[in-house]
Amino acid sequence: MEKKLAILFVDDEKIVLDSLLDQFMMAFGERFHYEFAESVEEAWEVIDYLIEDGYEMVLVISDWLMPGIKGDTFLIDLHKRYPQTIKFLLTGQAEPQAVKNAMDNANLYAYIQKPWNQEALIATVNEALKEYIQ
Repeated sequence: MEKKLAILFVDDEKIVLDSLLDQFMMAFGERFHYEFAESVEEAWEVIDYLIEDGYEMVLVISDWLMPGIKGDTFLIDLHKRYPQTIKFLLTGQAEPQAVKNAMDNANLYAYIQKPWNQEALIATVNEALKEYIQ
């Protein structure tokens, strides 16, 4: 039986989520199940649902500046529960200390600034996925 692989995008801006979905669908098509969350609280609900449904959380791409919990804190908590999940911070504004915090404590795979370069993002994701699958 083939594993069910999921990718989660977490950002409080719907336009960013839509853009990421479009880019990932063009690059990867139906190889993955894609989900969104507009807050960290919603992200945990989605993750719990996916795990219960037998999905493997392959990749989480999170914004940093969101209402409530910041992206670095979320990714650190995610790493504690799912250390194998690839974690990206995709943000337009993050304090340098927050990025360092995520790198040191969440095994952050990549920090990418908005607006992002689509080709660079997809190339980095491809690299990360190859490592994950091996």
